Amino acid sequence: MAASSPMSLGLAARGPLIAIGGAEDRTSDLAILNQVFSLAPAGNAEVAVIATASSIPGQILPIYQAAFERLGASQVHTLAMEDRRQAADGEIVRLIERSGVIFFTGGDQLRLTHVMGGSPALEAVRACSRAGAVVAGTSAGAAALPSTMIYNSTAEDALRKGAVNMTSGLGLVEGLIIDSHFLKRGRFTRLMEVGAANPQHLGVGLSEDAGVVIHPHGVLEAIGPGHVIIIDSRDLASSNIAELEMGAPVAIENMILHALISGHGFDVEARRYLGSEALRACLAERR
Repeated sequence: MAASSPMSLGLAARGPLIAIGGAEDRTSDLAILNQVFSLAPAGNAEVAVIATASSIPGQILPIYQAAFERLGASQVHTLAMEDRRQAADGEIVRLIERSGVIFFTGGDQLRLTHVMGGSPALEAVRACSRAGAVVAGTSAGAAALPSTMIYNSTAEDALRKGAVNMTSGLGLVEGLIIDSHFLKRGRFTRLMEVGAANPQHLGVGLSEDAGVVIHPHGVLEAIGPGHVIIIDSRDLASSNIAELEMGAPVAIENMILHALISGHGFDVEARRYLGSEALRACLAERR
């Protein structure tokens, strides 16, 4: 069988994207948040924390403000943005544009995309990313980063046609589908169903207190003490998904799974697992 063509992430960004699986440490060692902040462009220590996805922004924003201030942020802009009017507010847009780190909290990713989709605030986030800023998200904020996202799907038996709901995300990266709380909530079948229906997409499952740095040149780097699970359907041999009635069980042949730990990575275009030495060499080569 002929090899499949390489896959591109379609990234126009100069800055890294960071997706976090949720429940990251926000009060103790701040390991993952420290890595997020450490990648900020030189000379810009301002952070914008966007809590649009959260139903409790008044509780969650002070926690992230304290965490980033501990890490050395010069200013932390706490932005609830609870409706589309606020997402078009000139002062909010200005604060995003000033920031070297933009961080999306957890909550409900559909609330996040509803409020920010097509808004001046989202255009500001994209412009900052193109200019080199770090854009990161945790839980729902991570799931919403790609052009296509999962929302409101059950995990118990998702390997059935139509069991996974998908819609447009924030559009910061193409070709990936990101799922959070992946191991604790048993979400393997969600990304398997997605891979059967959309083999061109690479599934990225993030366990809690784990994250992945999506480098602009198409290399994924695992960070944090948890696992990053890669589900690769590019060379899928067969599946019955196209012939099924909705709700029927899906058969899959030859779906590939990788489990990355901190310091390991994945070359998206080559579809190649990278151990620690290979990752360092790949990042050095593509800088």
